[in-house]
Amino acid sequence: MKDPLQPEGGFAALVGYRLGRWREGHAEILLEVGSRHLNRSGVLHGGVLTTMIDAAGGFAGCHSAEPGVVRRAFTLSLDCHFVTNAPAGSELIASARKTGGGRQIFFSTIEVHDQDGRLIAQGAGVYRYRGTGGA
Repeated sequence: MKDPLQPEGGFAALVGYRLGRWREGHAEILLEVGSRHLNRSGVLHGGVLTTMIDAAGGFAGCHSAEPGVVRRAFTLSLDCHFVTNAPAGSELIASARKTGGGRQIFFSTIEVHDQDGRLIAQGAGVYRYRGTGGA
C-alpha cells in the first residue's frame, strides 16, 4: 500500500528526493546529486538544498504513529545557510528535528551532510499544520 506522505510525483519527482528515516519529531530527506541538480558553476544549486531543507523540516513535524492519521503542513518561514558545495555524485542527507511548537505551528532545525559527513548546509523553518491534523 502506498504511503500517503511518501513524496512521489509532483515536485519531489522533479527534484528526485526521497524520504528516508521518519519518526516522531525527526525526518531525513535523501538525494543523489546528478547533473540536473548543478548550477552553471558545476556545483549543487542552492535551490535544491533549500528544497531539501524545507521538505525535511516539514516532514519532521508531520509524523503520526496512529494508522490513518495524515498530518500536513505548509511553510511560514525558512532560513538557509550554505556552507560548502557538493558536486555531482554526492549523496546528501537532510536531517531535521522538530524543536518545538504547539497545536497549529511548529519549528524545525535542519542540517544537510554529504556521504562523508561534511556539513553542506543548514537551516531552520517555521511550519503551520493544514486543516485539523495538528499536534
